[in-house]
Amino acid sequence: MTPDAVRIAIFASWAATGVGLGLWVWSWIGAKTAIQKLRFQDCGMVLVFSAIVARVIVQTKAWTAFDWLLLVLGPIFIAAALWRLTRTMAAGRD
Repeated sequence: MTPDAVRIAIFASWAATGVGLGLWVWSWIGAKTAIQKLRFQDCGMVLVFSAIVARVIVQTKAWTAFDWLLLVLGPIFIAAALWRLTRTMAAGRD
């Protein structure tokens, strides 16, 4: 069985979800400062929401209203987390 692009995308999105959830958990138990906690949560949010959007896009069934909601809100949350990551970049180096 040869892997096709959709299977690879789904596998990669689940891997990104796992890493993102791991970053969220690490922010709660391993982050030393508030800035580190915030940055781990933001990185996790970007990974989780981008993985969800990727899975919604490659699905074969018809899109529901919830899928459309995720496609609208996902990029907003991703953009907000990336913006906050850029704003806390200098503070995270301390």
